[in-house]
Amino acid sequence: MDQVMKRSTLKEQDPDLGILAVQLSARVQREIFRRSAEHGFDDLRPRHGAVLAYLDEEGTRPGELARLAGRNKQTMGAILDELERLGYVRRAPDPADRRAKLIIPTDRGRTFMELSDGLVHLIEQKLSDTLGPDLYRDFRTALGRGVAILPATGHDTEG
Repeated sequence: MDQVMKRSTLKEQDPDLGILAVQLSARVQREIFRRSAEHGFDDLRPRHGAVLAYLDEEGTRPGELARLAGRNKQTMGAILDELERLGYVRRAPDPADRRAKLIIPTDRGRTFMELSDGLVHLIEQKLSDTLGPDLYRDFRTALGRGVAILPATGHDTEG
């Protein structure tokens, strides 16, 4: 009698794109936030990356952050409230349009942004060293192309 392999076993043995993407994202985030905590940033969570990954030092409008992170404005507003309460960002009027607000990193926010940029670089360097520079470059190119052809709008994946 042929026994059918369980779906979970199949997915574990031959993970599909969705599973691989989630695993890659989760592992990169875990590494960033684990190492950040070692530097005193133990109050941040991966959802905060939706802001801090895209925030410009001179400030970024909340709607632009939502667009870049693929989050709706309500979810982004909640994340911004948390980051402001934690002391990573502040809201200020946009000099180009006084009705609009800019989200500006505080000194603590800028310090975290510099640290996380460095950690991402180290992760990328480790992958490049492991895979070889040519394969890693091809991987990044293919991943970017794949992301570009899928819709960027829809329901939030978090929040």
